[in-house]
Amino acid sequence: MSDDVAQVGQPRRRGRPARSAAGAEPAARDRILTAARSEFAERGYDKASIRGIAKGAGVDPALVHHYFGTKEQVFAAAIELAFGPTFQVPELIPAGPPEQQGERLARFFFGVWENPVQREPLLAIVRSAVGNEAAAAVFRDLISSKLMVRIAAELNVPDPQLRSELAAAQLVGIALLRYVIKMKPLADVDPEYVIALVSPGVQRLLTGDAPAGDAPAGGTPGHASS
Repeated sequence: MSDDVAQVGQPRRRGRPARSAAGAEPAARDRILTAARSEFAERGYDKASIRGIAKGAGVDPALVHHYFGTKEQVFAAAIELAFGPTFQVPELIPAGPPEQQGERLARFFFGVWENPVQREPLLAIVRSAVGNEAAAAVFRDLISSKLMVRIAAELNVPDPQLRSELAAAQLVGIALLRYVIKMKPLADVDPEYVIALVSPGVQRLLTGDAPAGDAPAGGTPGHASS
């Protein structure tokens, strides 16, 4: 688990629980985060509770407070864990030719979502954030500080913060329609075709330039394999 995740969970401690508290071992933190993700996914942010999270993890509620503090802090830690792979996106911007930035980001982003192991926790967190303003604020602040600001810092264009947010909005919007709402035909189209179509727009937002190849014209889109 990353140091960042540990830091999110640390700000508030309510006293160290007794040794008899169930699950008072290092693995308990991971079980709590896994249970929190399930609790938020199944019950939504409003109805999720520290007690329910503790029950799902097989620990005492005091241990959840000890590791993470409030429900908001548990949610923030769950977001950071689920979105861990996505936080690597800013490192991709200077990692290759500038004219391929849009394709690199789109390919990495959809690669994360196409992985079933990574997609399920992402879906759980996004569903919770969409339905509650408090959860949305936690989600927004974390994504802004851990992702958008870092992407903007790598861009050598006017209004880098706005451009990075517009690029993210395009990718996230497609992800919502494809993986959450499952709108057809978008949900069934081969991801390579989606990447080819969306990359030029992302490239223009990040650099102001269109990539040399641009999007494919015409043709019949492929379909994603099940």
